[in-house]
Amino acid sequence: MRRRSFLAVVGWLATAAVATLIGVAAIEWVGESIAGTPGGVLSQEEVERALASPAPTVPGAGGPASPAESGTGGPPSPGATGTAPAGVRRAFATTGGSAVAECGPGGVRLVSWTPAPGYRVSDAEQGPDDDVEVTFVGPTGEVELKVRCVGLEPVSAEDD
Repeated sequence: MRRRSFLAVVGWLATAAVATLIGVAAIEWVGESIAGTPGGVLSQEEVERALASPAPTVPGAGGPASPAESGTGGPPSPGATGTAPAGVRRAFATTGGSAVAECGPGGVRLVSWTPAPGYRVSDAEQGPDDDVEVTFVGPTGEVELKVRCVGLEPVSAEDD
């Protein structure tokens, strides 16, 4: 009877150890695929180095299927793909969200836009055009950001 109990305890411990190892391996694998960094968290120095280096561009890459649904919009700028010279890019921030605009040969265009927490994008005119705008809707109501070019520099414009 003692031998049977001993074998049951040893078997249970072996099963628990194998299950724990499988669980740890699965969590590590899923964590890496979610975070996108094999080491998990980046150090402050690694973050600063990554931010200081230019972002890689992928020629011909497109934007999301629906910018209003994803919260960000637009394909890469023509200057990023090497097909046309680009003007100055500038970021704009409002209480409803932020946007990046760029001036080029066709006028101003929204490169990307992101709603602030609690807000959503209700409308976005990407351009290129004489002026572009993105409208954020949230708890304080509607916040509209309108941008046009002065020379090759995007500037915030008053609503007509």
